[in-house]
Amino acid sequence: MSQHIKDDFSIVIAGQAGQGIQSVSHILTHVLKLEGYHVFATKEYMSRVRGGMNSTTIRVSSKKRDAYQSKVDLFVPLDPNAYEHSKKRFTDETMFLGFKKEDFCSDCIMEVDFINIAQAIGNRVFANAVAAGAILGLMGVAIEQPKEYLRQFFVKKGEDIIKKNQEALEKGHKMGEHFAFSHDVTCSFETDEDVKDDLFISGIDAVGFGALAGGVDFCSSYPMSPSTGLLTFLAQHGRECGVVVEQATDEIGAINMTLGASYAGARGIVTTAGGGFALMCEALSLSAMTETPITIHIAQRPGPATGLPTKTAQEDLDLVLHAGHGEFMRAIYAPGTPVEAYEITAHALDTADKYQIPTFVLIDQYFVDALYTIDKEEFKILPHKKHIVESDREYKRYALTDDGLSPRSVPGYGEGLVCVDSDEHDEYGRITEDVDGFRMQMMEKRLFKRKELLEKDALDPEIVGKKSANTLVVCWGSNRNVVDEAVENIDDKEVSVVHFVQVFPMNKKTKKMIKDTKKVVVVENNATGQFANLLQKECDRKIDKRILKWNGELYSVEELTEKIKDVL
Repeated sequence: MSQHIKDDFSIVIAGQAGQGIQSVSHILTHVLKLEGYHVFATKEYMSRVRGGMNSTTIRVSSKKRDAYQSKVDLFVPLDPNAYEHSKKRFTDETMFLGFKKEDFCSDCIMEVDFINIAQAIGNRVFANAVAAGAILGLMGVAIEQPKEYLRQFFVKKGEDIIKKNQEALEKGHKMGEHFAFSHDVTCSFETDEDVKDDLFISGIDAVGFGALAGGVDFCSSYPMSPSTGLLTFLAQHGRECGVVVEQATDEIGAINMTLGASYAGARGIVTTAGGGFALMCEALSLSAMTETPITIHIAQRPGPATGLPTKTAQEDLDLVLHAGHGEFMRAIYAPGTPVEAYEITAHALDTADKYQIPTFVLIDQYFVDALYTIDKEEFKILPHKKHIVESDREYKRYALTDDGLSPRSVPGYGEGLVCVDSDEHDEYGRITEDVDGFRMQMMEKRLFKRKELLEKDALDPEIVGKKSANTLVVCWGSNRNVVDEAVENIDDKEVSVVHFVQVFPMNKKTKKMIKDTKKVVVVENNATGQFANLLQKECDRKIDKRILKWNGELYSVEELTEKIKDVL
């Protein structure tokens, strides 16, 4: 067998939870980035601490590619059962590197026994370094920089651990070189010097940086996969950035603590998943009635109930769109790239503060865990300001104004009394049952005037391709990059991609564009086409085709390319 590795190479590492798949992936991705390769990685894992079968896909390319591919160029199993788990992704050109041949089926080529090599060094835990070294050796990556990276990676473990991991890496590297030679595998990637200085960042960390850039002061949440990464990110960086972070005893406590902080003047964010947000709905209405800003970050996963806790979905749009009792406005965002996540999270915090409403940032498990190389210059400093005024003795928290936005003050800032109430209230915040007077006026300001302002301020979707194309392939959230690449593969000038980073509300220009397009195809990860339904309602037109997936798995470039071709 001979194979030439060029431009785009997909590596899959698979094994049981607890076998160190993430350690191998971490070493590989960071070393390859330092070598000047564009790297993108995703992972799939079962909801258990040990056992099961998990995998990481690392896509290495000469040019920037940030979408998941199904194909496997190199399969690296850390467990004999990994073959059955991943075999549907194999092609005739897939190379196998791992256990001895007799541990698998007869049609596999297995040359490197990671565990036996590691045990010879002293412990099977070093199998991770053996595996990383074998992959780097096969790809023709020199050993010096990986060895230095291991020294930095294990610096807190002591010199003995560093040396044994370096020894394991070297042994694996020699085996990988031998595999490449004996099977006539060559590699001719073009590297990019600029990539070496890029950030290597996950989707959830991009949300965290966006929260900091947006001036977040307070976060209270209860851990729930796959959203917990934002809570831990802010906890890690909170002290140095002036953020108070509190793990609440439950989701109800989390949102109410954050509303309390917001009432006192903090800029607050809550992070949760769909099941956790279901418990927050009463407090969401409290935010609306008291006009207390809050941003809620939801990392989606399949439901109902506990569903598939470690899989991906876009199933919570309808929940977020209609959550809470009564009628009030909200803004909903769904970033699809790390830079969008950074900018949009900050924007969501600003929008909540400016318009005194709840705002939402929707991502999903796939985006949470995906790893990207990003030019750090793309993360700009984002200006923001708090919309809080000093009160006087005549201060009215809910003063009726022409634009519907009352001046917002906080207790202790000025001479006025900042009175809020969850019941209907007058301009001072005192309870009223004046149904024909204040009730109508307050509903007008909370719902209709806010709607007018938010629609006018709504972000335009991004269009990739001709704005006047006959067919628009519409997506939202994490499907952004995979839809872009799939449409690029089709190479039809009359097909363009429209990515909605703000899914609600929409401005008039956007509604007109969707309404006037000849054919609209919507791609999303749910069973009913929730965003397609929203587009139909908002844009007053029937959606021509829907491409839907709801089994908990993400779209691959190959799969989506064929599905889009089928509906054109």
